[in-house]
Amino acid sequence: MMLFFVTGTVTAFAQNSVSGVVTDSKDGSPLVGITVTVKGTKTAVTTSSTGAYSINAASNATLVFSSIGFSTEELAVDGKTTLDIKMKVVNQQLNEIIVVAYGAKRKGDLTGAVTSISAKDFQKGNIASSEQLLQGKVAGLQITSGGGSAGGGSRIRIRGGSSINGGNDPLIVIDGVPVEGNGIGGNDNLLATINPNDIESMSVLKDASATALYGSRASNGVIIITTKKGSKGKIKYNFNTQISSSSVVKKVDVLSGDELRAVINKDALATGNNTYKNLLGNGNTDWQSLIYQNAIGIDNNISASGLLGVLPFRASMGYSTQEGIIKTNKFDRLSTALNLSPKFLDDHLSVNLNFKYSNIKANKIDGGVVGAAASFDPTQVNNPINKNKFGDNFEWINSSGEPINTNGGSVQPNPLSLLDYKNDKATTNRIISNLQLDYKLPFFPDLHAQINVGIDKTSLTGTYIADSVLVSEYQKTSRGKRSPYEESKQNTLIDLSLFYTKEIKSIKTKLDVLALHSYQEFVTNQKSFSSNATGKDTLLPGTVPIFATDKPQNALESYVGRINATVDNKYLLTASIRRDASSRLSKENRVQYFPSLALGWKLKEEFFKYTNTISELKLRFGWGITGQQGGIGNYDYLPRYSGSSNAGASYQFGNTFYSYLRPQAYNNELIWETTTTTNAGLDFGFINNRISGSVELYNKKTKDLLFTKPVPPGANFNPEITANVGNLINKGVEFTLNTSPIRKANFSWDFGFNVAYNNIEITNIFEATDANFKGIPTSSVNDTKVGRHFVGYSPYTFYVSKQVYDPATGKPIEGLYEDLNRDGAVDDKDVYFYKKPAADVTFGINTQVTYKKFSLGLAAHGSVGNYLFNQYDATSGLLRNAKNPLNFTGNVSRNYLESGFSNARYISDYYIQNASFFRLDNINLGYNVGAILKNKASLRISGSVQNVFVITNYKGLDPENSNSEGLDNNIYPRPRIISVGASIDF
Repeated sequence: MMLFFVTGTVTAFAQNSVSGVVTDSKDGSPLVGITVTVKGTKTAVTTSSTGAYSINAASNATLVFSSIGFSTEELAVDGKTTLDIKMKVVNQQLNEIIVVAYGAKRKGDLTGAVTSISAKDFQKGNIASSEQLLQGKVAGLQITSGGGSAGGGSRIRIRGGSSINGGNDPLIVIDGVPVEGNGIGGNDNLLATINPNDIESMSVLKDASATALYGSRASNGVIIITTKKGSKGKIKYNFNTQISSSSVVKKVDVLSGDELRAVINKDALATGNNTYKNLLGNGNTDWQSLIYQNAIGIDNNISASGLLGVLPFRASMGYSTQEGIIKTNKFDRLSTALNLSPKFLDDHLSVNLNFKYSNIKANKIDGGVVGAAASFDPTQVNNPINKNKFGDNFEWINSSGEPINTNGGSVQPNPLSLLDYKNDKATTNRIISNLQLDYKLPFFPDLHAQINVGIDKTSLTGTYIADSVLVSEYQKTSRGKRSPYEESKQNTLIDLSLFYTKEIKSIKTKLDVLALHSYQEFVTNQKSFSSNATGKDTLLPGTVPIFATDKPQNALESYVGRINATVDNKYLLTASIRRDASSRLSKENRVQYFPSLALGWKLKEEFFKYTNTISELKLRFGWGITGQQGGIGNYDYLPRYSGSSNAGASYQFGNTFYSYLRPQAYNNELIWETTTTTNAGLDFGFINNRISGSVELYNKKTKDLLFTKPVPPGANFNPEITANVGNLINKGVEFTLNTSPIRKANFSWDFGFNVAYNNIEITNIFEATDANFKGIPTSSVNDTKVGRHFVGYSPYTFYVSKQVYDPATGKPIEGLYEDLNRDGAVDDKDVYFYKKPAADVTFGINTQVTYKKFSLGLAAHGSVGNYLFNQYDATSGLLRNAKNPLNFTGNVSRNYLESGFSNARYISDYYIQNASFFRLDNINLGYNVGAILKNKASLRISGSVQNVFVITNYKGLDPENSNSEGLDNNIYPRPRIISVGASIDF
C-alpha cells in the first residue's frame, strides 16, 4: 500500500516536457505570444512565431492558455507529452489594450481619437527610423522622408498641424518619457537613435481629449512609443538579420553633353558670341552617375526575454550599417535596450526599468554635391589637371592656373572633389532611461502611487574638414578648413502620480482617477570651433553661455487631474485638466490651464447587445484645449545682451580691435499659443469585427499664433520680434476601414484603407486694418518671396504673377504676366494668391494575404490637391546657368527646353505644379519555415521592395521632396530598396 502511494505520488509530481502548437480556431493560423501557464504555479512560457510552445509540467497538471482578445482555455496534461489547442477570438479589437496618455485603456472604452499600431502591422522592409513604421497606416498622419540620406529623418504631421512659427511636430513620448525629437548638430534625425526592432506598439493621439494631458506640447498631436518588455516563463531568444541594396530610381533631369552643346551653339549663332562655345568639351559625362552608388545595408538584432530567477527581463542589442546612395555617405548605429519588470511585496510593488542606449556614427556628405553634379558641365570629362593644386579632378581655372573668380566669387567645384576632399563625421550618443515604481497600498487596494523618473540625454561630437585643394576654399584667408563642433541636449523628468480605481457595483459604475505632478527640464549646450590648416582650434564667440547665470535651459512644471467613468458598460466619460507653467514666459503669463472633456456612448450595448452582426458601434465626442510654446526662445521675454558685434562694429584700442556685446530683441507680453479642438467620432464593427473602422470629424481653432512680427525702426533692438499676432482654423474628416474578406484554414486576406480631408485657413493676422495689407511674405527663393500668410488662405499660399503663354507654341513668354486688374500696368497690384502646398486629401492602403506558410503584403499612400514650387527648375532651368557670367559653362534643367528662359523668373506661377501622387511604398513576401534544429528553433524568411513606384504629374524629382513651405529645394533622390532577411526564435 505504501509503495503504491509513493509510486502514485512520484508519478503525479514527475516533471515531463509538454509541447504543442496553438492555432486560431477560425483559420488554423499559428498564434504568437499566447501565454501557457501551469495552473497554480508561476511556471509559464509564450508561444513562438510558429505558435509552438514547450513547458515542464507534472503529468496530472493543468495548462492554462491565455491572451488578450482570445478566450482563456484549460487542458489537462493527463500524462500526455503533446497538447495542441485551437483558441477562439473574443472581439479581439475591443479588448485590445491601447497605450494612451499616462496609462492604458481597452480599445472599446476609448473616448478620444486614438489609433494604435502594433508590431505585427508595422511597415515592413529596411526601416532605419522608427517613425517610418507608421507610413500610410494612420488616417491624417503624414510622414515625409527627407530623401535618400543614410539615417535621414522625416517630417511628421498629424492633421496638418496647428501652428506656423510655433512648429507643427507632434510630441514624441517613449515609455512614459517625453523626448527630444529634433535634430542635433551632425545628426538631423534623433528618432533614428531608437532601434525599430525594440518597438512593441505606437499610439497616435489626434484630438485634444486624447492629447490634453500633455498640455503645452500637444497641439500637434502625440505619438506614444512603447518598447518591448520582459515576460514570465522560459528564456526565449530571437535573432533577426537583414541585408539590403539601395539604388537610385530617378535622377535630376538635366541636359546631356550633346544637348548642352546644341543649346550653346544655337545661342552663339544667334548672338555672334562664341565665348561659351569655345569653352565646351567633347564629352558626354553623366556627373550624377559618378556620385551615386548601389548602397548596401546590413541590420542584425538579437534579443532575450523571459524569467531570470524571479526577474522578468528583456535585453536586446542591434547593429545597423547603411551606406547612402551618394558615395562616402554612411550611417552606423549600435543600440542596446534593457527592460526589467519585477514585482515585490506580494505583487504590491511593481518596478519597471527601461534603459536604451544608442551610438551613431555618421559620415555626412556636402549638401551641395547633388546640385553640383546636376549643374556641372557634361561636355567635360574628368581628366585631372594641375594635380598639385586641385587634386585629381577636372576644375574650372583661368589662364594663370587659378580658380575662375569675378568680384570675389568662385566657381562651383567638381562634385567629385566635394566627395573626395570634404569630410563631415559625427558621433552621436543617446541614452533614454526611466524608472517607474508603482505601489498598491495594502490598506487601500483601490489606490496606488507611482513615481516615474526619466532622462533623455544626447551628446554629439563631430569635425568638418575641407581640404585646401578645393577651388571653393581657394579664396579663403586660410586655405582649407577644419571645424570641430560639439553639442549636447538633456531633458530630465520627474512624475509623481496617484491612481484610484473603483468599481461601484450598486450603480454599475467604474471609476479611474489620476492626480499627477510633473517637472521637466531641458538643457542645450553647443560649442563651435574654427581652425586653420594647422589644426589649432579656437572656440567661436557666442557658442557657450556668456555669464554663469545664462544657462541655455527651460523648464515646465505641471499639475494634472483626470477622471474616467464607465456607467453600465454603455456610457463613457473622460474629463481632465492640466496646469502648465513655462519658464519661457514672464511670471505674469507663464501659467496656462488646458482642460478637456470627452463622452462616449456604446450603441452596441444599448440597442444591439444580442445581435452578432454588429460587434461594435460607439459614438464619441471630445473637446479640449492644448498649447504651444515651441516658437519662443528661452529668454525672449527678457531684455538681455548676447552674442558679439561684427568686425565692422568693433572698438579699436591701439592695434587691437575688440568686439562688444549687443542687446537682443525681447517681448515681455508673449503668451501661450492655444488650440481648441472639437472632435466627433463613430467607431463601428460588423461580423465579429471582420469589418471595422471609424469616422472622425474635427475642428481646431488656434489663437494667439506665434509669428515673427516686423516692428517700427527703433521700437526694439531688432527689426523683427516674436509676438502673438494671429488665428487660424483647421478642420477635416477622417475615415478608416479595416476588413478581413477571407478567413479560412489555409488562406486569409486582410485589407485596410484610410483617407483624410484637411483644410487650414488663417483667420486673423496683426488685426490689420490697412486695405493694402497683403499678409506676411514667406517662402524665400533666392531672396524672392513666393508665398504669403494672409487671412482667408492656407499658410504658405503661393503669391505670384500669372504667366502669359505664346498661343502658337504654348511656351511661356519670358517676363510677361497678366494685367489682372486691367489698369494698363503690370505691377505688384497684379500679383495674386494661387494654390497651396498643403494637400486637401491624404490616404493610405495596406493589404496582407496569407496562404499556408506564405504571406504577401502591400502598402501604399498618397495625397491629392497639394502643389509645389519647383525651385530646382526655377533656379536651374535658365540659359544663364549654361552661360555662367563667371565665364564658364554649366548644365541646366531639361525644363529650359520647355521654357526657354534666359534669367530667373521666380515670381511666375509657371513653376507651381500639381504634386498629387500615389506611391506604392512596399511589397513584402514572407515564408514561415517552421521548426528547425530538431524542434529547438523556428525560422521565418522574408523579402521586400520599398519605394516600388510613384504615379504623379509633378515634373520635379519627387512630389514628396519639399520643405514645409512648399518649395521643392531637395534634389536628393529617394532610393528603391530591396531587402532579404531571416528571423529565428530559439
